Amino acid sequence: MVEFVLPEEMTEEFIAKIPRQRLKINQLMETGKITSYSLASDRTKLWCVIKAKTEIDVLEIISQFPLIDFMEPTISELMFNNTATAVKLPMFSLN
Repeated sequence: MVEFVLPEEMTEEFIAKIPRQRLKINQLMETGKITSYSLASDRTKLWCVIKAKTEIDVLEIISQFPLIDFMEPTISELMFNNTATAVKLPMFSLN
């Protein structure tokens, strides 16, 4: 998991790169490299769960982020990451 500290003041340059950041995140989620992406309500921190074998692989992935120059990342290796979407619940019929 990567925790990013975001800048206190969001400059015009930062704001202009947000659409490209979202596009890149969506692409990485579609390929399964990112499984979770969350922003704190006060916009000071961002959390991202990345599927990678090594810390170098994580660094290579986050280096693709258009906003990486504005963020301070801290990488933590997770033992596991449970998500509600990972739980397979039986489908039920409305009939």
